[in-house]
Formats: sequence, C-alpha cells, structure tokens
Amino acid sequence: MEWLTGRNPVYEALRANRRVFTRLRVAEGAQAKGRLAEILDLAGARGIKSEPTPRPLLDRIADHHQGVALEAGSYPYSGLLDMLALAAERGEPPFILLLDTLQDPQNLGTLLRTAEAVGAQGVVIPLAHTASITPAVVSASSGASEHLLVAQANLAQTIQALKENDVWVVGLDGGSESQPPERVRLDGALALVVGNEGEGMRRLVRESCDILLALPMRGEIESLNAAVAGSVALYLAWQARKWETGQRVNE
Repeated sequence: MEWLTGRNPVYEALRANRRVFTRLRVAEGAQAKGRLAEILDLAGARGIKSEPTPRPLLDRIADHHQGVALEAGSYPYSGLLDMLALAAERGEPPFILLLDTLQDPQNLGTLLRTAEAVGAQGVVIPLAHTASITPAVVSASSGASEHLLVAQANLAQTIQALKENDVWVVGLDGGSESQPPERVRLDGALALVVGNEGEGMRRLVRESCDILLALPMRGEIESLNAAVAGSVALYLAWQARKWETGQRVNE
C-alpha cells in the first residue's frame, strides 16, 4: 500500500476507481467544502471511512498534503494491447506516448498530465532505469495518471510492435538529422518518443524511430526541458489531428 496525497490527486484516484483503497485521513478541523467535500462523497460511495487526523501525522506522510491522504494499492499498469484496444474502442487512430528513461518525477508527471489532456490512449515507460508511477508522480500529474493507461515495457520491442500495427513512430530529437514540424506527419496512427532529460533517447530507441522531429527555436538557449518539449509536441500532434477526441478548453 502507498499514500496518495493532495486534494486533486486523491479526488482523481477516487474518481478513476482503478485501485484498492483502504482508508482516508483528513486533517482535523478541515472544512468539508469544495474539493474536500467531493472527496468525502466519493470515499463514502466507495465504503471508505474518513479518519480525522492531526496535521503533524499527515506531515510525516508527505509534504504539501493539503490536509488529505488516501491509502491505496499499487498503481495498475496496463499493456500496449490495452492501448490499441482503447483506440479501436474510441474509433480513433492510435496516439501513444513513449518515454525513454526519464529520471525526474516532476517531468514524468507533467508529461502524463499533458498526454491525458490531449487524449492519448496510453504511455509506455521502460522496465528499468526510469521514474515510475509513484505517489510523487501522481501528485505531479495532478491525478491524471489515474485515468491513463501506462505500460512498463522494453521500448525497442514496443516500437517494433507498434510498427507491426502500422503506427508511425516519431522521436523528439534536436540533432541535425531531425525535421521541423511542418515536414513531419503527426496525424494518423502515431507514437511520439521523448528521451531522457540529459542524454535524450538511447541509441537503439532513436534508430528504431521512423523519423526524428525537432522543435524550432529562435532564442539563445540550446534546448527545452524534456517535459516542456514533449508537451509542445503532444499538442502539435493533437492540432494535426484537427483537435479531435472531444475538445474542452480551460478558461
């Protein structure tokens, strides 16, 4: 079991209802209104009792807990076939994000949040040497991870399987061989690969891509943060797909 904290992550975990939940701790004196009221309603519907808890005890569970902590089972990883099946169920071409050995939980959480926002059917991360879906990542994604299909797999083998399913694999890379967005097809069946924060994609993963994409830059810095670059590319892909999958604009 692990503790999920923060009002949005806890709310989204309960709303997704993909884990086993055992107990909910709420800071003593917290007012049951807004998001907290919604959490309590969902917990009650799931048969989870709320335990009034001193804030120092919550502080020992996590920083920035926002007065709530939910004890939950481990994250329910999925598989690539689940993502392809979801695309078929939605009547959409596959739109999948592959992340090559990201190390920073904040970067992983940000990319999961963006992938969920643009309607990607899933995210694939490596089996080892990478950040995984921990409570810190759930918090960084603001709970978006709870609604996403995420798989742990060998990325080179995953790319091969995607190609066998006629999915175009585009790697995000700033090298001289990369093409600008206007020269890269981002509509249709697509897998977007984002590399490590420091080294980018590993050689075998890069060589497995059908084409490499570079984001144009006009400033003085040499590169963008992995989460920022990946998020921009995801939105470029969604735009190329004519903003399909049910557009909802945040105001």
